[in-house]
Order: sequence, then C-alpha cells, then structure tokens
Amino acid sequence: MADSAPLLSEPNSAEPEPPVLHKQLPSLDSMIEQCIGDFGWAQFLQAILVAFSWFFDAQQTFIAVFTDSVPTWHCTHLTELPNSCNSASNICQLPQNAWAWDRSKHTSIISEWGLECSSSLITGLPASAFFIGCLIGGLTLASLADTSLGRKNMLFLTCLIMSLSTFLTAFSTNIWMYSVLRFITGFARATIGTSALVLSTELVGKRWRGQVGVMGFFCFTLGFLSLPTIAYAHRAHLWRTLYFWTSIPTLLYSITVHFLVHESPRWLFVRGRKEDAIETLKCIAPVNSTTTKTELTSSFISSLSFEHETWNVDLYSAINALVKRKWAFRRLSAVMAIGCGIGMVYYGMPLALGSLEFDLYLGVTLNALIELPASLITFFFIDKMNRKTSILVYTVLSGFCSIMSVLKGIHPIWTGLQIGFELVSFFSACLACNVLLLFTIELFPTCVRNSALSMVRQAVVLGGAFSPMLAAAGRDNGGFLSYGVFGVVVGVCGGFVVCLPETRGRGICDTMDEEEYKETAACNAVGDNV
Repeated sequence: MADSAPLLSEPNSAEPEPPVLHKQLPSLDSMIEQCIGDFGWAQFLQAILVAFSWFFDAQQTFIAVFTDSVPTWHCTHLTELPNSCNSASNICQLPQNAWAWDRSKHTSIISEWGLECSSSLITGLPASAFFIGCLIGGLTLASLADTSLGRKNMLFLTCLIMSLSTFLTAFSTNIWMYSVLRFITGFARATIGTSALVLSTELVGKRWRGQVGVMGFFCFTLGFLSLPTIAYAHRAHLWRTLYFWTSIPTLLYSITVHFLVHESPRWLFVRGRKEDAIETLKCIAPVNSTTTKTELTSSFISSLSFEHETWNVDLYSAINALVKRKWAFRRLSAVMAIGCGIGMVYYGMPLALGSLEFDLYLGVTLNALIELPASLITFFFIDKMNRKTSILVYTVLSGFCSIMSVLKGIHPIWTGLQIGFELVSFFSACLACNVLLLFTIELFPTCVRNSALSMVRQAVVLGGAFSPMLAAAGRDNGGFLSYGVFGVVVGVCGGFVVCLPETRGRGICDTMDEEEYKETAACNAVGDNV
C-alpha cells in the first residue's frame, strides 16, 4: 500500500470531505519522516541500546531450563543389591543411600531442596508462576507505555524491577519464596520486549523500521545462547550463580537506559509534549539533515493543529479504543490468534527437548542457534516480504514439520530425522514470530501501538503456557500430544492472517482516526476496482 500522505491529501471529490484531522496528521508524519528518514549514527546507537534489553529478557525466559532441571545421579553401590540400582530409572524407588548426585546438590533447586520425588505440580510451580506473571504483567502494564509512562520510562522501570527480583531470587530459601520471586520477574519482564520494539522502531523512519526491529530479535537470540554457555561454565557451582550473573548486568543496563535513551518523538507528539518532541528530533536526526535547522522549529510545530487521542483519559483508554472500533478489534483478534499458535511451538519445542534422546546443553544450543538465521533472513528480506504471505507460509511449514516429528516410529529413518524436523519447525516459528511482531507495529497507530503489541506478546505467552503440559503428555504417547498438537494449532492459527490488510511499504499512522480513515479509503478503492 502506498504512503498515506498522497492518499489523504487528494480525497475523492465525490466523497464526503474528511475531517480536518485527517488532512493535518499526514503533515506531522511527513515532517517526522523528513527529519529521521535517513539513518544516522545517533539513531543507530539508540536502536542498539534499546534493542539490547531483549538480551536480558531471553535470559530470564529460559533460565529455568537449567536452574529447575533434575541433575544427573549415580549409584553408590552401598546396598546389598547393587544391580537393582543400576537398572532403576526412578530414584524415588531406591533407598536414600543407594544413589547420589553427580555434582553438588546445590547445582539445582530440585537437588538442593530435595524435590526429586515431589509432584510435577510442585516442581513446575516456579515455571508456571513465571508465565502467570508474564500474563498478568502484560495485561496490567500494557497501556502504561501508551498513556502515562511512555516507552522509555516503561523500559527503564521494568528492566530495573526484573534485575532486582532476579537478584533476590538467588537468596531464596524454599520453593515458595522462589516461586513468588519468579512471578515478580515474569510480571516485570512482560513488557520489556514490547516497549523496546516499539521505541526502537519509532526512533527511525519507515525505510529502516524493519531492520531496526530485527535488532531486538538478534539480541534475544544472543541472550538465549548465553544461557547454555554460562550454565555449562558454572555447572559444578550453585544454581544461584546463574541468577547473580544475569541480574547485575541487567541492573547496570537499566541505569544506562535512564540516562542515555531518548523518548519516542511520535509518542511525545501524541501526548501533546511538542517541545520535548522537537528536542528529541534534533538529537537523533542525522547530522547531514538540514531539516532540524530550518523547518523543525517550535513555530512550525505549533502551527499544526494536532490533536492527541490519549490525553486526560483513563489508564486503559488504549485498550478500550482497540475493542470499541470494529476494524481495530478485528485486527487485534486475528494477530492474537496467530500469536497464540506461534507461541505454543516457540516455547513448546525447547521444553519438549527432554523427551528426545539428545544432550540437553546441545539441544538448547541448537535451538538458540537456529534463531540466528531466522533473524538474518528477517533483517535482510523484511522489506521484500509480504507480511500476510510470509506468516501463512511459515506457520504452515512449522505445522507440517512438527507433525512429521510424530511419525518417527513408522520407519527407522524418521528417528534420525526427528531433530531435523524439530529444528525446521522451530526455525519457521521464529520467522513467523519475527514477522508478526513487525506486522503488528504497522497495523496499529502510535496512540495504541504499545498496547496492541503487548496484547499480541501476551497471546504468544498464553500459547506457551500450554506447552509444558503438552510436552509432558507427549512423552507417554510418542509425541502425538506435543509435536502433533503443536503442528495442528500453529497451522490453523496461521490462517487468521487472511483477515488482515497488507502493510508492506506503507507509512504508519499516529491516531485511531487517521488509521480508520486509511482503512475506509482502502476499502473504497477496492470497491471501485470491483
């Protein structure tokens, strides 16, 4: 779809005259594009700094794979029947003196607190608490970045709270205290990726929006990769060491964000803070741009009769706006359905690695490494990707490969190919997730963009919340209730993309009225062609 400025500046004379707001807002969008359309070093450094928050987000998302794992053990041969120990697979069926942990009992919460024979409800409580915290945090904090706090302050506060709760987690004395702190970590972590993605893409022009968004995906992959590296290096030490090594850098990062990162100029304009927006544009505009010296002045901005939609309204006005407008609710419902299906595969595949005859460290590393080519493909080809077609192809491919993993028992060759199908399925889900997040940014205007993207990320987490149960159930039936269900769900949910408009190459809007007018104009154009 073409940029909105020509479309809105030359309305069809036979149609009713659009509101004045629709004519003026593209002028604001064009002015911002003129200031920051060229990618300069200031924008690059800002984007890198903001995107690096994904690194710490990934660490806290997957850290439980190692801290909450069941350590390896061996027989002590101190019993009268040592052979019975060698043939046993469940240490709960053996006398206490018949076995021992391979390393210190402090390497995992399972061994330190004697939870090896506890129910799955107890041992899985910390992970469940983390995901529940993500869901509640996403719903509670979703609109704060669109209304009172802004993108930068939301990113700073959530990173700060996550770092402090992670640090305190290392001092947990029992499973209950540990679970509460993991809940707080998940609650704070819920909007970090959302705020970072929205802020980084609003600091650049539309030409570089996709590439800047992918920077966060790269950082998330690096954070994911850092976990098996840190865990392997400290495998003989305390599980608490992992939380120390991940909390201190996050704390330093949050302080850096507070002092060095600029707020989104688009959000400042929408909130009526024109002077602050002008100063931000002057700071981040490329040095070779003459716009900041000539056209970008207070008098020029003041001449725009710009009306913001979220000033002096209640906290959840952004979500109310998304629900009350039919076009917005239709878009939100579709992208959330797609996100739920993708999330089930994205979180489910790494969690189900325990059912494969594969080394845990190597399996996690391969799944983390497969995100690198996914991010590279998105980075270099996002400008050429039709959003709708890409999401549909990637979700169908992910579903197909996930289902093929269930067929491992039909022929011996499938057993060897199982890990290959798993990696292709996870790779396709990563690609679909990357495109979906960038697609969501383009579908919704500035005043509700952070809230909409947060809702989509919560849908991804909701899909992941079902994954642990399906992964556990799949161990008893050859993987049908894990890989089979993953494949069916992601394939079906991906089909909802047909309900959405294509956004590749078009400008982004700032208000609901502007986006609605663009939607109406597009529908009228389609009707005229028909």
